[in-house]
Amino acid sequence: MLLAVEVGNTNIKFGLFELEGGAAGTLVHSWRSVTNRRQTGDDLAAQVASMLGLHSVSRSSIKRVAVASVVPPLYRALSEMAQRYFGVRPEFLSAARQTIVPVKTRHAAELGADLIGGAIGAVSKYGPPLIVVQFGTATTFAAVSGRGEYLGTAIAPGIEVSVDALIGRAAKLMDVPLVKPPTAIGTDTPTALQSGVILGFIGQVEYLVARIAAEMGEKPKVVATGGLADLIAPHTDVFDIVDERLVLDGLYVWAAKTRARARV
Repeated sequence: MLLAVEVGNTNIKFGLFELEGGAAGTLVHSWRSVTNRRQTGDDLAAQVASMLGLHSVSRSSIKRVAVASVVPPLYRALSEMAQRYFGVRPEFLSAARQTIVPVKTRHAAELGADLIGGAIGAVSKYGPPLIVVQFGTATTFAAVSGRGEYLGTAIAPGIEVSVDALIGRAAKLMDVPLVKPPTAIGTDTPTALQSGVILGFIGQVEYLVARIAAEMGEKPKVVATGGLADLIAPHTDVFDIVDERLVLDGLYVWAAKTRARARV
C-alpha cells in the first residue's frame, strides 16, 4: 500500500491507497489531523499506527510513503516516521522536479507541493484546461492550460484566516457560524459578518475564476478542493466539480508514474 500525506499549514491529510498502478488508485482509507510543527517522527507514527489499527491494516503493508508538504519544519519528522516505522524512504513531491504537469511559472521551485499535487490530480481525473481552487489556510487559484501546463496562481487569504484576523482586531465583533445569510444586508452583527465573509468570498471566487479563464483564452473546468470548499462551493454555479481528495489523488498518480519510469 501507498501512504499519501498532504501536510498543510492547518491540517495533515492521510490517504491509504492500494498500489494498483495507472492513473487512478483505490483510496482505502483517509483521515486528517491538526498540523503541529513541533511533532516528532514518533508522534506522527503513533497517529498513523492508531488509524491503521482502527481499520485493521498492518504496518508492514505500507510499502511506500509519498508526501506533499508546505511545512518545512516537519520534513525531518516525516522522514523519521517513514524510515523508522515503515522501513521506506519518503518521496517528497516537488513542482520543480516532477514532469507530469510542466510548470511555466518564473520560478518552479517556489510553487507549493499542494498546488502541483492538486494540479496533477485534476489533470489526471478530469483533463485540462482547468482552474483548481483550493480552500485552506489560503485560497489559491491554479491555472492549467489545455496543453496540461501549469501557467500560474492567484493567492488570497483563506476564509478562517480572514475571519480570525477580523475578530481579533475588532473587539465588538463575535465568532459566528460561517453559513450563507438570507440577504446581503445584514440586520445584526452575525448576519452582517456572514454576508461580508460568505458572500464576499463567493464574489471573490467568481471574479477571479472569470478573470483567469479570460486570460487563459480557453473554457476550463473549474474544480474546488480543500477542507473549506463546502463553505463556498454549494452557493455558486462557478464550480463544475468539488473534489476534496484531489491532492491525495495527485500524490498517488505522481508516485505511480515515478515508480513506472524507474522500472523502464
